[in-house]
Amino acid sequence: MTRRRRARPAGDDEPRRFPRSARVNELCREIVAEELERIDDPRLELVTITHIGVDPDLRRAVVEFSRLGQGEDEAAVALAEHRVRLQAAIGRQARLRRTPELSFRLDEAIRTAARIEQLLREHRLPDPE
Repeated sequence: MTRRRRARPAGDDEPRRFPRSARVNELCREIVAEELERIDDPRLELVTITHIGVDPDLRRAVVEFSRLGQGEDEAAVALAEHRVRLQAAIGRQARLRRTPELSFRLDEAIRTAARIEQLLREHRLPDPE
């Protein structure tokens, strides 16, 4: 008896280019970002979800965010308060074996890049003429 190969959907001639973990991370990031737009909480204004890192076993996920201006601490508190709603959105929209438990962390890369840019502006050499 021969094994049947699963048919690919029409138009899916290419193999997937990214590992499963990268696809799950991006899917969860999109779902959380969309759900944040629906939440009416002024502490979450100007919050951007920059990255989500889901563990391979799908038990936990670290949500990295940035906020334009001040108020990162209150944004982190607001995100923690809405954690269950955000997890439920992932559970409804993603076809995963389990829904990861979310934790939130400020994305330091944005702050570090801004600091480097500021230092470069301050110490810019005069243009030779």
